[in-house]
Amino acid sequence: MKYDIDYYENMLRIYSKTAETISRIRWEWIGEVSPKKVLDYGSGVGWFRAFRPEGVYVDSMDIGPYPQKGISCEHYDVVCFHDVLEHMKSFDEVKRIFETATYVAGTIPVVPANKDVTVWKHYKPGEHLRYWSEESFEADMSSEGFKKVKHGMPECPPRTDILSFLYKKWGR
Repeated sequence: MKYDIDYYENMLRIYSKTAETISRIRWEWIGEVSPKKVLDYGSGVGWFRAFRPEGVYVDSMDIGPYPQKGISCEHYDVVCFHDVLEHMKSFDEVKRIFETATYVAGTIPVVPANKDVTVWKHYKPGEHLRYWSEESFEADMSSEGFKKVKHGMPECPPRTDILSFLYKKWGR
């Protein structure tokens, strides 16, 4: 998958109608921790920042060509990875970012029990580099020093097989 300007323009055309709905669901999901400083890592075209609650500062970072705020803070109340982590071979790529967070939130596709991954909607070789169940994701986050606050599927519908998560860094 090539993440270039054509990719992002296509995403805007296809998904703009549900972007506000999904962004609001995501803000409600992390609302219980009352974040004031948030990093949207893998921000895409910036919907999450665009629909932020009043009084919340949001930095955004992505590999794509659209304007981003960048990473300007040494610490964030919440670092968000919406539809990002499955594109990485390992958490080594974001360990430094994990260290800036009190909480880590986001979304990943999760393989349903007894589902052949090769016929699953989210099976995308070359684009999705990792596949998790809820249990395997929790184990990976625990190994990085995070404790689960909650898992759920508030974005389903309109999406399918998408796990939302919120973790807190041990000792923070």
